[in-house]
Amino acid sequence: MRDTWPLLVKTEFPAIARDRLDTLQLNLGYLCNLSCIHCHVGAGPNRKELMDRATMEQALDVCSRFGVNSLDLTGGSPEMNPAFRWLVREARAQDIHVMDRLNPTIMEEPGYEWVGEFLAEHRVEAIASLPCYSKDNVDAQRGNGVFKASISALQTLNELGYGDPATGLELNLVYNPLGPSLPPDQQILEADYKRLLNEEFGIRFNQLFTITNMPIKRFGAILTAKNQFNDYMELLKNAYQRENLKGVMCRSLISVDYQGYLYDCDFNQMLALPLGGEKARTHLSELLEAGELPRRIGVADHCYGCTAGQGSSCGGALN
Repeated sequence: MRDTWPLLVKTEFPAIARDRLDTLQLNLGYLCNLSCIHCHVGAGPNRKELMDRATMEQALDVCSRFGVNSLDLTGGSPEMNPAFRWLVREARAQDIHVMDRLNPTIMEEPGYEWVGEFLAEHRVEAIASLPCYSKDNVDAQRGNGVFKASISALQTLNELGYGDPATGLELNLVYNPLGPSLPPDQQILEADYKRLLNEEFGIRFNQLFTITNMPIKRFGAILTAKNQFNDYMELLKNAYQRENLKGVMCRSLISVDYQGYLYDCDFNQMLALPLGGEKARTHLSELLEAGELPRRIGVADHCYGCTAGQGSSCGGALN
């Protein structure tokens, strides 16, 4: 897999700073039951990296120290971490809102039948990846059978009360483009998703998040192999919208890798660009000892992916 970092490090992207810390985003490990072509993490069934409980305990201490109100759990498939349930219980006991970036097919895997009921019991916000409402497109991006398994899992979540305003259990879906293009208008696409998924499968959900594919890791390697990297970067830069800078996720978030080291976002984590763009990495333990919130944010050319067009963040479009 070709590393795209040397192609991204030299940048004219403007300097930005963190103004608060609302969310701690924990990557619980790279283990996943899928190997998606757009995956900026390079996750898969053979990955061994997993966050341990001691690191999770430090993360919860940081939440308490800085008044963090949201824990955003990512992977891989976060539920495949053996301490996932312990972490969720502890966070909810501290009245921390928990988001699970759910690959819904995990609910169809033997040994993970507990996922849906557990998330509902602890009122976890489920953010489920479904890159299209078309079977052919989803299976092309994620593998044969993924669409069918995803639909079945979403129907199970609906049966548990997710997506129903009366329960308050929030189910949001995530869309990624199939190739090197910007996502379509989020509101229009959300309307199409809601109509078609309801008509064909009876599925309901709260919001659709459209997220731009980042030119890093597996997707970046595919771009370079197809000689599409430069064209894609030109697309992102030409679509840059300065007003999106005020809403980028790194202004209110810190990303934590499975070992407890800190980054300004999940994408910087995958590029090994430490917190603040510094040369040395900062650990959760050091943040606990810090007197104030780290303000500086490390940037490189991939940051144009979050500011192009309608913008892109962990919560979807910015405008």
